[in-house]
Amino acid sequence: MNKRPPLIAGNWKMNGLRTGGRNLARSLAGWLVETRPAVEMLICPPATLLAEIAASTVGGPLRIGAQDCHEQTSGAHTGSLSAAMLADAGAGVVILGHSERRRLGEDSALVAAKAAAALAAGLRPLICVGETLVERETGIAAQTVTAQLRDSLPPGIAATDLTIAYEPVWAIGTGRHADGATIAEMHALIRRELADLLADGASCRVLYGGSVTPANADAILTLPGVDGVLVGGASLDTESFKAIAMAGGA
Repeated sequence: MNKRPPLIAGNWKMNGLRTGGRNLARSLAGWLVETRPAVEMLICPPATLLAEIAASTVGGPLRIGAQDCHEQTSGAHTGSLSAAMLADAGAGVVILGHSERRRLGEDSALVAAKAAAALAAGLRPLICVGETLVERETGIAAQTVTAQLRDSLPPGIAATDLTIAYEPVWAIGTGRHADGATIAEMHALIRRELADLLADGASCRVLYGGSVTPANADAILTLPGVDGVLVGGASLDTESFKAIAMAGGA
């Protein structure tokens, strides 16, 4: 298991306009410089804000990422963005395989293709895996997550170029979060699978995501095998996101 500081990542999803997004990013970047919590922080704003936010925080400790990329480098793909475009706008990370995209029909083979494109463009893939409530209740959560993990990794990827987020679908945006035993169990499962799949699998960060708030962040971040959190709604509130970061840096 790696000894790097926890990664506190924020997925803004389809939220944020220029003024508010820029102000939030600048506030977080300034706070990181002043406070220096023992964490790394990443925000993934909408693509419309990437270039401006990256420019306004350049040289600082706040990392910037994107929320998705196309698997092709260019071409007739109206409305899509290539990994190279996102890197050119200032992203260093890209979220892939989020359940909100898998629900629209994106399968693990496509996630793997996108991850390969991201690596080729110099982006670090943050790949999401997680089971639905039906899959958990029918006893196939472990099977679902291991299959997603195995099939979402492109050939030849190194663990040092990868981050995994375990996000139980039933806990995303619902106000529910998995209990400590479930989180620890699933993170241990993912780590075993990574060790089998990658020569350096032990060095891969594994985050938890799913209704993470200041109220539950400390309990989640102190669980074995949890290297950080992927935060949704709470990352849009400056004070809430800071409080989660402080829990990770305690």
